[in-house]
Amino acid sequence: MTVMDIRVINTEQDYRWAMNELDGYFENEPEVGTPDGDRLTVLSILVEDYERRIVGPIQKPAPHEAVKMSMEFRGATQADLAKLLGSRPKASELLAGKRSISAQQAVILHEAWNIPLDVLITRPAKKPRRALKKAVGPSHPHPA
Repeated sequence: MTVMDIRVINTEQDYRWAMNELDGYFENEPEVGTPDGDRLTVLSILVEDYERRIVGPIQKPAPHEAVKMSMEFRGATQADLAKLLGSRPKASELLAGKRSISAQQAVILHEAWNIPLDVLITRPAKKPRRALKKAVGPSHPHPA
């Protein structure tokens, strides 16, 4: 039985150690099912757990922010976005957050710029339900 050099990640020092260990695997990724492959999996799980506990869940950007980030990464312009969407006004409104992204536009942006669909397509906010008022009779007390 092979003993893996791993440890629970509870401190920033533990985290830096684990990240350093993982860096070596990214240059030469081991095969799944091998001792090194298993160690990579366990270290990844431990790092993910630490990040979740310490940093908290990572919030997805708003769709228009994701498009802006993708444009910046690619060096794309608003004109490039307008070509994809077929309209300069649509591109301008989308980037300003004034227009939501349609399902068709989401697919276009996903295919052209690899932006994840789950970031581009969001559910509309639920409208709060009105509390049902019960008929309880008059609001003033009856004399006894």
